[in-house]
Amino acid sequence: MVDPVLSLSHLSKSFGALKATDDVSLTLMPGEIHALIGPNGAGKSTLIGQISGRIAPDAGTITFKGRDITGLSVAQRARLGLGRSFQISSLIPEYSARRNVMLGLQARQGHSFRFLKPVMHDRRLRDEAEAILAKVGLAGRASVPSAELSHGERRLLEIAVALALEPACFLLDEPMAGMGAEGVGALVDFLRGLKAQAPILLIEHDMDAVFALADRLSVLVYGRIIASGSVEEIRNDPAVREAYLGDSE
Repeated sequence: MVDPVLSLSHLSKSFGALKATDDVSLTLMPGEIHALIGPNGAGKSTLIGQISGRIAPDAGTITFKGRDITGLSVAQRARLGLGRSFQISSLIPEYSARRNVMLGLQARQGHSFRFLKPVMHDRRLRDEAEAILAKVGLAGRASVPSAELSHGERRLLEIAVALALEPACFLLDEPMAGMGAEGVGALVDFLRGLKAQAPILLIEHDMDAVFALADRLSVLVYGRIIASGSVEEIRNDPAVREAYLGDSE
């Protein structure tokens, strides 16, 4: 029997009277894309915050590659291979796309960012960064400062930085946000191939993209998972249609 790469067991988190995460259990299996969907305010970002280590749960456990990581820091989880796509605000605006990816490569190798300037002349490191940028479709934008990239290109750069860390799984929080139809289509194709490298827990509001990509879906409403299953099972679940997808879906 194949073990999950990531497992959440009875995870709960409250902020005063608000129960943001309510007894959530789910798994991420090798080679799959597990999409977490739900309306705004459902608690998706709070749940991702707990998985990444930014938010401490009130109860429950998080297991990654067979190890209980509930009490570990963000940095400790990242070193184990838990890869969350960087938020756009975490990219260094004045640095080129190449240089931002090189920061990720340095972090993976345990190098200090203080030595970035001499490392910029490391041909091997530059080549690796450029190869990663090519994977996400940014080969021709390597020298462009991240501040000058389009919104969609910066989303791709976030994924490139995450790729540089060689994670054992990816946590992708709305990677299609702000993208046009062409960009979404290209990213869907890329993510479909990426899951073979590492499974993906995906939060996304673009339901066409979710239904095209997901092997499994879990639906979060008011902090609680109301259904999990295949695309067809979720499409046809009456409770999901009422709470989230709507009668027109």
